[in-house]
Amino acid sequence: MTERETRRLIGVGAVTLLLAAASVLFGRQPALLLAGVVGVAYAAYAKAGTAPVPDLAIERELSEPTAAPGDEIRVTVRVTNVGEATLFDLRLVDGVPPALAVIDGSPRHGTALRPGATASFSYAVAAVRGEHEWEPTSVIARNASGTRERDASISFDTTLRCLPSLASSGDLPLRGLTTQYAGRLATDVPGAGLEFHSTREYRRGDPRNRIDWNRRARTGELATLDFREERAATVVVVVDAREEAYLAPGPDAENAVERSVDAASGLLLALLDGGDRVGLAAFGPVECWLSPSTGNEQRARARELLATHPALSPTPPDERFFPSIRLRRLRRRLPSDAQVLFFSPLADDAAAEAARRLDAHGHSVTVVSPDPTAADTPGHRLARIERSNRLSDLRRSGIRVLDWGDVSLATAVARATHGWSR
Repeated sequence: MTERETRRLIGVGAVTLLLAAASVLFGRQPALLLAGVVGVAYAAYAKAGTAPVPDLAIERELSEPTAAPGDEIRVTVRVTNVGEATLFDLRLVDGVPPALAVIDGSPRHGTALRPGATASFSYAVAAVRGEHEWEPTSVIARNASGTRERDASISFDTTLRCLPSLASSGDLPLRGLTTQYAGRLATDVPGAGLEFHSTREYRRGDPRNRIDWNRRARTGELATLDFREERAATVVVVVDAREEAYLAPGPDAENAVERSVDAASGLLLALLDGGDRVGLAAFGPVECWLSPSTGNEQRARARELLATHPALSPTPPDERFFPSIRLRRLRRRLPSDAQVLFFSPLADDAAAEAARRLDAHGHSVTVVSPDPTAADTPGHRLARIERSNRLSDLRRSGIRVLDWGDVSLATAVARATHGWSR
């Protein structure tokens, strides 16, 4: 703990000297002289005191330790003076996690506490996706005159977990055959399926339900019906979680990373429900990787990562990022038959280059790009034009791009799908 002067009475000495000089100048006026003496006595009293040492026991209680996005969580803080000195001026600032907004009350509190006394205050925060740990509580204790103070930080563990429920947000058309497992993705491979593909000469052992009985009745020949096989896809959902991606069109709007995570959650569930093998990764300074798989366990793992992994935090990262190294590691981990759903606002050339390099290495890439741009200033309009140019360049490179504006993702998919040829 450090002690310092607050400079609260820094002008008292100057005023005292001024009053003494005025008393001499105007013939030793008793009133002026008395005022100067009082000033000297007060300044001496202020200098003599020291700031008390805040010996405190602090408890923090959450109304709910787990919540859903948007829930109101009431935080109650109790502080007890367990020391022997009276704290005449005690000020506290609770360490609210940076991603949580205070919606009622205040995390700041001022009080006076005698030994053994307890004070409490409360405030409410709005829960957002993620795992949020409270930072240390900042404490300042001043002496009775307020001229000297000591500060301290008192830390203790408090965590709020906010896990959104995965809800399917619709389907995004995938790009061709990837794995040998049966699934929902129509292929050009003839075999068992639902959509008619062709007829061929009957072979011994062909199942009876695939024989073309109409042709048999018409010509007497046996023929076998082939349908388009439906096979599972291997898909890795990659979220651009660099600091440059945390952009929003306005101060009250969701940033592009939050929109990407929400959309990725819904699409990931739809893919898993369709029998596809799905994985998850982050393109950012903090490494995040979930190998492609299927089933309820994969759904639970994906939900946990999307909700709590620090790589997908609601607030921007402060670590250094080396895009070439992260992209190289991602390519090594991607299965050779995996296609990529890349969520990025495409706010700079680095994101567009990452999509091109993944596609060039044989991974069919579809870019889902939440639009974070605005048009209220010349600078914002220029940024919008630059982003539009990146989208056009990617399309010319043969990469699917979904420009996701202020409509629902399902609406954006419906508008874009008719223009996709593969």
